[in-house]
Amino acid sequence: MTTSVADIAESTLEALDRGEQIGPFSEGDATFDLDQAYAIIARMRELREARGERVVGRKIGFTNRRIWSEYGVFAPIWGYVYDTTAHELSNVGGGFSLDAFSEPQIEPEIAFKLRTVPRGGLSPEELLGSIEWATHGFEIVQSIFPGWKFTAADSVAANGLHGALLLGPQRQQPQDLAEWTRMLCSFDIELSRNGEKMDRGHASNVIDGPLHALLHLIELLRHDQHNPPLAAGEIITTGTLTRAFPAVRGQRWDTALHGIPLDGISVMFSNDA
Repeated sequence: MTTSVADIAESTLEALDRGEQIGPFSEGDATFDLDQAYAIIARMRELREARGERVVGRKIGFTNRRIWSEYGVFAPIWGYVYDTTAHELSNVGGGFSLDAFSEPQIEPEIAFKLRTVPRGGLSPEELLGSIEWATHGFEIVQSIFPGWKFTAADSVAANGLHGALLLGPQRQQPQDLAEWTRMLCSFDIELSRNGEKMDRGHASNVIDGPLHALLHLIELLRHDQHNPPLAAGEIITTGTLTRAFPAVRGQRWDTALHGIPLDGISVMFSNDA
């Protein structure tokens, strides 16, 4: 690379902090790759922790095969979720501000909190036994690269395009792991904007189901030389169940889930500029 990992981490964090956009790193360096990108987010984690932020989990991106061709990214990636980017929807109140984000989009997702550290080679049902709770939430993703044009490595370096995670009510670990495993692979979701249905998704859109997405992340981290494996207590959001849509001030977004006992959620984006 013509620019160091430390320099890119600092410039990326500055762009994220200011809600500004910059050119993709791959434009100036055709060799820019995923290994370098994961080194950058490891350095950004150090910078954020040094100023008092705390990692609370990870986000998995591009798990939905339906959107791969739209963005030119054809495999899942991940980024960090911080205590400054994760929010309970019950605390959002009258509206959530989008002012901090560049070209924000909204994605309905399933998130898990880990009770224990999951090991590799688990079945989906065995993995569910490592989970403390499941919930449904919205991830606000953003692009510091104009027009959402980037490579997979660029998207990782921008912390997996993560902006915010808005979490709904939690469902504690169920007793019937087999039934919950089945539901987490088979439920449907409807996404509406201002009362108009925008899309319908299915659990299998997310690499055959959210548990499979989490298993994929565990495997990715086994080969990551720069970032630590998952830890007990982390919250993992597993990727969008529908297409992603532009998030705009004044919009209200709602979901309804079918085939799984998780509550639908709502968010209003505030009109404040």
